[in-house]
Amino acid sequence: MLDDLTRMAEPYKIKMVEPLKILSREERIQKIKEAGYNPFMLKSEDVYIDLLTDSGTSAMSDYQWAGMMLGDEAYAGSKNYIHLCEVVKDIFGYNYTIPTHQGRGAEKVLFPLLIKKGQYVLGNMHFDTTKAHIELAGGIAKNFVIKEAEDTENYHPFKGNFDTERMEAFIKEKGPENIAFILATVTCNSAGGQPVSMENIKEVKRIADKYGIRFFIDAARFAENAYFIKEREKGYENKTVKEIVREMFSYAEGFTMSAKKDALVNIGGLIALKDDEELYRKVQQMVVPMEGFVTYGGLAGRDMEAMARGLEEVLDENYLAWRIYQIKYLGDKLRAAGIPIQYPTGGHAVFIDGKKFLPHIPQNQYPSQVICVELYIEAGIRAVEVGTLLAGRDPITKEEILPALDFVRLTIPRRVYTNSHMDVIAEAVKRVYARRDTLKGLKLVYEPPVLRHFLARLEPVE
Repeated sequence: MLDDLTRMAEPYKIKMVEPLKILSREERIQKIKEAGYNPFMLKSEDVYIDLLTDSGTSAMSDYQWAGMMLGDEAYAGSKNYIHLCEVVKDIFGYNYTIPTHQGRGAEKVLFPLLIKKGQYVLGNMHFDTTKAHIELAGGIAKNFVIKEAEDTENYHPFKGNFDTERMEAFIKEKGPENIAFILATVTCNSAGGQPVSMENIKEVKRIADKYGIRFFIDAARFAENAYFIKEREKGYENKTVKEIVREMFSYAEGFTMSAKKDALVNIGGLIALKDDEELYRKVQQMVVPMEGFVTYGGLAGRDMEAMARGLEEVLDENYLAWRIYQIKYLGDKLRAAGIPIQYPTGGHAVFIDGKKFLPHIPQNQYPSQVICVELYIEAGIRAVEVGTLLAGRDPITKEEILPALDFVRLTIPRRVYTNSHMDVIAEAVKRVYARRDTLKGLKLVYEPPVLRHFLARLEPVE
């Protein structure tokens, strides 16, 4: 492992580069206006530093690219699928693997098999796409993240943890028969990329077993979560990340994964089950009409090979040490400038506290979206709002949800940017913060009924 991250550089060297350009300020003002003040609607070529997401934006290694040349594009029985199954078995200990085109495909396939209309799905903090697929399957998503996650200023090593007392009280109130399953998101994206401790995972498992409730994991950032356990949880400091991953997943019966995060690929997802052959057969039956045959699930053979190799590479502790350090490097620069962020920094992004950054803008005027717009105008940086715009509306009352946490997510792609880019980002945020009192809110002029933040259009409040 890297011994002194303050003096070490990235644990890789750059073999290929992609040129970046930056438009003039006047051009950026025009581009964001044309995009309806929604960074999702910008063309990537008009973005200088792209922090919209870490999903599918990783730089693949030479080993992964070499694997792409070994793609077995057979419709059924691809050798790359066999390799992927072997890797999943080796890392997670799960017997059944079903590829999908991405994480949403995995949720779309699995959730209708687990949810009866009106049942609850209990999570630490569901992300927007997960919540949408729960609701599309007829379920109701409920969050039970610890209250410490809402206090962005104070340190807690595992802000992604479940409030297990509150969750158990909810189970008793509603009845176990009305709970479809429990889903632990590791790391917890909506809480700020915050990890879940092994102790908490074990307690969730205990409660699940006590009431006969199924327990699954959203595994998109599994390796980053395992690294935090190694760094922060007593008793795990001498275990390898791979050993920690194996224990984490031993407590669940299955997982969904967007492989576009910690599997270090540009496309792909997974459903994996420990030993439930009956559920596996049902998943296979759903995959065929929705994603493709069970041995490719919407992916080319070359994609599955890159995924298998990425799952192995992400366990490298030198890589993980640098990955977590780079996020902290940016977070520390912002905190030193007095900018409010979720502290400590998480595994994949720095989360700016939009309500504290712009206290004069009410939540229903989307303060975090305002900051995203201004960052693009200031420096061509594309960030994403994880706040009121993303939270959407209550599916029953249609009232706008005002979440306790309203964030700007500065999402750092894996193995893509250097710390020189982090310096540019920090300076841009500081410049926006210096003129924060002059900023005004936004209002919606168009919103889709589901996952509105992707396609919404806004305009400044007069």
